[in-house]
Amino acid sequence: GSEMCIRDRDHKNLMGGLAKGDEVVTNGGMIGRVAKVSDDFVTITLADGVDSHFQKAAVASVLPKGTIKSI
Repeated sequence: GSEMCIRDRDHKNLMGGLAKGDEVVTNGGMIGRVAKVSDDFVTITLADGVDSHFQKAAVASVLPKGTIKSI
């Protein structure tokens, strides 16, 4: 229904708005900080010195700044 369209649009906006330094959670539940953004992929720092590459679509949501420190 229409709710799905709104979610799709919101997710597209989220993917388009990803920026270095954003704290994010992936669809798999991994939390990290965005290190680099390209057209289709995003590099996320999961821990010091541990960077992983994800498709932008794998980013479920952007977390409020400071979330990682508070965990």
